[in-house]
Amino acid sequence: MRGAIRLLAWCLAIALVALPVVGVLRGWFAANRWPVTRLTVQAEFKHVGAEQIRAAILPRLGRGFFALDLDAVQKAVAALPWVESVEARKRWPDTLILRVYERQPFARWNDKQLISRQGQVFDAPQDAEAAGLPALRGPDARLAEVVSFYAEAQKAFAGTRLRITGVALTERGSWSLATADGAQIVLGDREQAGRRLRRFLDVYPQLMAGHADNFLYADLRYTNGFAVRWPPQAPAAAPSGGTPRT
Repeated sequence: MRGAIRLLAWCLAIALVALPVVGVLRGWFAANRWPVTRLTVQAEFKHVGAEQIRAAILPRLGRGFFALDLDAVQKAVAALPWVESVEARKRWPDTLILRVYERQPFARWNDKQLISRQGQVFDAPQDAEAAGLPALRGPDARLAEVVSFYAEAQKAFAGTRLRITGVALTERGSWSLATADGAQIVLGDREQAGRRLRRFLDVYPQLMAGHADNFLYADLRYTNGFAVRWPPQAPAAAPSGGTPRT
């Protein structure tokens, strides 16, 4: 019994080695044998279109099932602007299946690129959705620092009526914030920025008392205080009805 099992195992091993050789000799694995002609795409299609994906892999379709290079297919689709990652597999006898994951934009970077939620900077057409993203600016080498400071500012202003929509870092190392209503808050160097921001927020409720509109500009770089510029007040309306007669 044991000998029969051993013989069967040897036969299977020989078959596994011989079958690929026979397949090559008979042309089973030829580039045009059993061509892949069908495509199934699984994706949300928010930014990446099905036609874009088809165009990217069309030159590779029509090849034999065994000759189709899945790595090349994945690289071709991953090169599309909004694609984060791609999974590719084949289904016998003629189908290519793709699972496409789109990038999730987090913010704009230097008004030219986008930052994904995975922290990757990528080029993509700017649409209406991108226009509503936070605007982050700074040297490319300090991207992570800018993103981190934006998160800190968001947390610091939680509970106020100010909504931070942008962070800018100049080449000289000066930080500033932008708010949803267009105000700019200048903080200066990173070492002092946190302390200055806390000092400003401590007096923010008193600062806004009696003001219906928000400030336009706040410079926090002073040693013992800060400077604030308010929007110009509208001139008082003249009394209606003219001058009464006597």
